[in-house]
Amino acid sequence: MARHGIRDTAWGLAVVIAAAFVLSGCSGKGSPSTTASKAASAAESLASQGSSAAASLASEASSALASATSEAAHKLDEIKGGVNAKGDARLGTVSTEADGRKSVQVTVSNSTSQSRSYAVQVDFRDHSGKLLDVALVTVDDVAAGASKNATALSHRKLSGVVAADAVRVVRY
Repeated sequence: MARHGIRDTAWGLAVVIAAAFVLSGCSGKGSPSTTASKAASAAESLASQGSSAAASLASEASSALASATSEAAHKLDEIKGGVNAKGDARLGTVSTEADGRKSVQVTVSNSTSQSRSYAVQVDFRDHSGKLLDVALVTVDDVAAGASKNATALSHRKLSGVVAADAVRVVRY
C-alpha cells in the first residue's frame, strides 16, 4: 500500500515537472509533449526504485516549481510599459474541475480612460501557505471603465483545500 502512495506522489510530481517545462517554453530540444513524456517516464522509473527515488523526484519538482515561478515573474517583467495594478484584480472562489485541477475566476476592472490588457500571476497554496502551483493569466482588451473575466487553472491536480492569490497584476 505504501508503494502505491510513493508511485502516486511520483506521478503527481512528474506532472509538476512537465508543467514547468511547458510554462518555461521548453527551451531545450523537443516538443512539449516529448518533454512531458520524458518527465513521466522518469517519474515512473524513479517511483519503481522506492522512496529515495521519490525524494529525489520531490526535490526536482520543487526546483521545477521554483523555475516556473521565476519564469512567470520574468514574463511579467518583460511587459513593455506595464504598471503595477494589483488593486484592479479580484479572485473568486477556488473550485475543482472534473480533471482534479483547481480553477479560480479572475476579474480585472479597468479604471483608466483607455482600453488596457492585464497579466495576472495567480499562486495556488495549500492550507499551510505552501506554494502548490503558479498560473499566469492574460486578460486582453478590457475597455475603459469596464471589467472582464478570465479563469486561472492549475497545471496539475491539486487536492485538499487550496487558496488562490493574485500576487502580481500588470496593466499594459
